[in-house]
Amino acid sequence: MATDNTPDGRVLKPWERTFDRILTPFEEFIHNQTTGGILLLSAAVVALIVANSPLGDAYRHLLHTEIGFHIGAWALSLSVHHWINDGLMTLFFFLVGLEIKRELLVGELSDLRQAAMPAIAAVGGMLVPALIYLALTPSGIAASGWGIPMATDIAFAVSALVILGRRIPSGLMAFLVALAIVDDLGAVAVIAIFYTNEVNLVMLGVSLGLLGVMTVFNLGGIRHPLPYFAVGTLLWLAMLESGVHATIAGVLMALVIPAQPEYDPPRFSRSIDKLMRRFDESHRDDRNILANQTQFSILEAIETNARNAATPLQRLEHGLHHPVGLLIMPVFALANAGIPLGLGEIAQAMSSPITLGVAAGLIAGKLIGVFTFTWLAVRLGVGKLPVGTDFRHIVGVGLLAGIGFTMSIFISELAFAGQEQALVFAKSGILLASLGAGLAGYLWLRLAVPAPAPRSP
Repeated sequence: MATDNTPDGRVLKPWERTFDRILTPFEEFIHNQTTGGILLLSAAVVALIVANSPLGDAYRHLLHTEIGFHIGAWALSLSVHHWINDGLMTLFFFLVGLEIKRELLVGELSDLRQAAMPAIAAVGGMLVPALIYLALTPSGIAASGWGIPMATDIAFAVSALVILGRRIPSGLMAFLVALAIVDDLGAVAVIAIFYTNEVNLVMLGVSLGLLGVMTVFNLGGIRHPLPYFAVGTLLWLAMLESGVHATIAGVLMALVIPAQPEYDPPRFSRSIDKLMRRFDESHRDDRNILANQTQFSILEAIETNARNAATPLQRLEHGLHHPVGLLIMPVFALANAGIPLGLGEIAQAMSSPITLGVAAGLIAGKLIGVFTFTWLAVRLGVGKLPVGTDFRHIVGVGLLAGIGFTMSIFISELAFAGQEQALVFAKSGILLASLGAGLAGYLWLRLAVPAPAPRSP
């Protein structure tokens, strides 16, 4: 079949150029930083529509359907809802753990002085919302939801800044990302420490032993992900039986993934230069790559060298970003955002201290906490604002930090497990506050913060 060679050396099949024109906009959409937030929001809207439609009963029945398997006398059976929240979400927490580790090693949190400001802001953005919630719901079952308004949804918050484009200084984006990473770290600690019921010490010991095995893998120079995922699966099962939430296994596994490459950049460069010379020498004008086994072998060696020059942490983080953002997170939203929105339910939710506590914590608490702690840090000389920003930008970040969504919904499922009515109230507050905080933060940064001066040509 005829082919078409392009000026840049690409060999296109007859229909490939047409498909290129069709697929390129879609690929650009997939790679856009706002895509994850758009899909997450869309999935939440679909869940709300389905849950309040004639399909609502089927939706709830599906989520409570048990799925399991057994090996000999051992059996594991969970509802679809639990497979999503305890299983799929482990990959989300694994990705969160990888991001935290990278930030601590080489990112915004690697330098103590540089990390101080967003870390302090994040602490304020966790403490004040929790205190506001407890002030409104000081006792009873409702009080256990204090951790819900502590969280920030990094996908939505960052998406809002991306939409604002060049109006936002690059330092502010880095500040928000670092704040959200510290926030995630705090949320993981809260889940592990405060939302764990009875602990099975034997299985917890098994979990620590499996973590030790993966640490030995790391120290022994094992960089292939398969052994880590094999032992990580056992770690997840042990954590599931230990009483500590199973998703914490994802974070623990991320902490032992190697962050050092096998080849350093100079060695990689020398090796690639040598391979490319051999590749060029092996070329024959009358033969394509299909008939040139030598060139094919060299290409495989180049691929191996490229893999060895990148760290396992980088490869896994890059490889999981799209599956988690474009599949796991929307599925989580579909399974957890479907709450009843009848007039009666809305009236009940609006008068519930749980709804009010969550909403006030996320909107007012995040803003007060982030702004006040940042202001104090600057006044005390502990840190300084990002370049090109002032306290008006911090107000915008404080508002956007009130978008709790993913982690807040996750914590609400733990705080009010088995308490259906309380869970509906908590999720109502999360949805209301996330929408309000997102709009307020966007409008504030759009209208109240002056646009940067145009760059000179």
